[in-house]
Amino acid sequence: MSTSTIKTVRVDYFALLKEQRGLASESLQTECSTVLELYEELQKRYGFSLRHTSIAVALNDEFADWSRVLCESDKIVFIPPVAGG
Repeated sequence: MSTSTIKTVRVDYFALLKEQRGLASESLQTECSTVLELYEELQKRYGFSLRHTSIAVALNDEFADWSRVLCESDKIVFIPPVAGG
């Protein structure tokens, strides 16, 4: 049986996600265990229109898999596709 642990993480947003959130970055507390759980929680909270399969994620300045486990003070960056012109 696992117990939920609240951790504080920093999340950075770019492009469309930054527009939809209205912020470039924030620190927040979460009980989420993985990067995917965090994105899904934020997607519900802020109405992000992009599915996780269409964006990249970085954890502590390295591209990461969506199953990576979150730890206290982690830095998460959600990177949506950027249109060129």
